[in-house]
Amino acid sequence: MRWALVPSPVDELLIAADEQGLCAVGFHRVPRDPPPGPRVEVDDDPVLRAAADQLAAYFAGRLTVFTVPLSVRHGSGFERAVWAELARIPYGETKTYGEVAAAACAALDRPGEAGHGAARAVGIACNRNPLPIVVPCHRVVGAGRKLVGFGGGLDRKRFLLELEARVELERALS
Repeated sequence: MRWALVPSPVDELLIAADEQGLCAVGFHRVPRDPPPGPRVEVDDDPVLRAAADQLAAYFAGRLTVFTVPLSVRHGSGFERAVWAELARIPYGETKTYGEVAAAACAALDRPGEAGHGAARAVGIACNRNPLPIVVPCHRVVGAGRKLVGFGGGLDRKRFLLELEARVELERALS
């Protein structure tokens, strides 16, 4: 694994890649264990370069869907189902923890398990998401569309949701 730091409006981001693709995005100032492997320059790695370019385009309002190859090697079956559902939430839209739980449980052919406990498990899966922003856990909100929970902090979540809403509004008006 190799990693680099890239600037963003929500703080410096730590991005990491392995031989398969982008495997981590993290808010650098949020205390986490540093990734194993060497720190490299973004320009020295094609996956990190693509991720940095796409993140910059996202923050500039020019990119709504990430296409950088991803590498997710960890997570339970339920967490992977949640992350797949997060990736399906359209840019500028939100889903509740309960809606994501229902979809993830249905994808696992366990629709009867989509109760309150599953919604809480979605929150845990979102917190364990190795690729925030790229796999948009910030688009998951509480019941009644209340702004709750985000590993990077609610200020960052609010910023990301407001960025997407502003870009969507500008596109609708043009």
